[in-house]
Amino acid sequence: MTAPVFVVEEDALTGVFPGTVFSLDGPEGRHAVSVRRLRVGEEIVLTDGAGTGAYGTVAAVEGKDRLDVSVTTVRSEPEPQPRITVVQALPKGDRGELAVETMTETGVDAVVPWAASRCVTQWKGERGLKSLGKWRSTAREAGKQSRRLRFPSVADLMTTRQVAELLAGADFAAVLHEEGSTPLATAQLPPAGDIVLVVGPEGGVSPEELAVFAEAGAGPYRLGASVLRTSTAGTAATALLLGRSGRWD
Repeated sequence: MTAPVFVVEEDALTGVFPGTVFSLDGPEGRHAVSVRRLRVGEEIVLTDGAGTGAYGTVAAVEGKDRLDVSVTTVRSEPEPQPRITVVQALPKGDRGELAVETMTETGVDAVVPWAASRCVTQWKGERGLKSLGKWRSTAREAGKQSRRLRFPSVADLMTTRQVAELLAGADFAAVLHEEGSTPLATAQLPPAGDIVLVVGPEGGVSPEELAVFAEAGAGPYRLGASVLRTSTAGTAATALLLGRSGRWD
């Protein structure tokens, strides 16, 4: 069984090296001690979620929410290339969290919530902040579950114009669309830089949005013969691109 992963504060692993004893407390320490019930000698991984991981064993357990980790190895993951961002239109219900979870487990680098014109769900006021918080929490937990050292970022909600600006700055940009004439599997991908994909809502990307995105340099591409749900299309496309780009080699 692989060692469980726990998240520490940003920069907390700076200066940590083999032989260091690191104390894990707070909510993560409580989870390690009281939920996972880790004991002295068991393996554990600490990460800042930004590419650094400290591997070691539990050296001591104190109370219900603190343990000491004897670090044996420290590893830093470079920023992956090319970097994959999925612009995800807001789905209905909890399908947004499902999309974030599976894309994170697959290996996406960034997720951008998008308020498409045909979205049934709308993020406004406190409800919007709560929903965004759920997406970010889901990315964090899925990153831990899949043993990632670098968690995907989840941006603030974007408008169509803001998404267009993001697409214009990408090295490769595409809109997943069932009527796209070009398969994503045959697209010319850059060896490095930013790849940005747009996944529409249940009602599809509107003609007006397609025109705005085309002007920004993002044409329509299709995944295959079947039409996927908005909550699964981004995961399938991410997997395809990770394989084609060599990141899964």
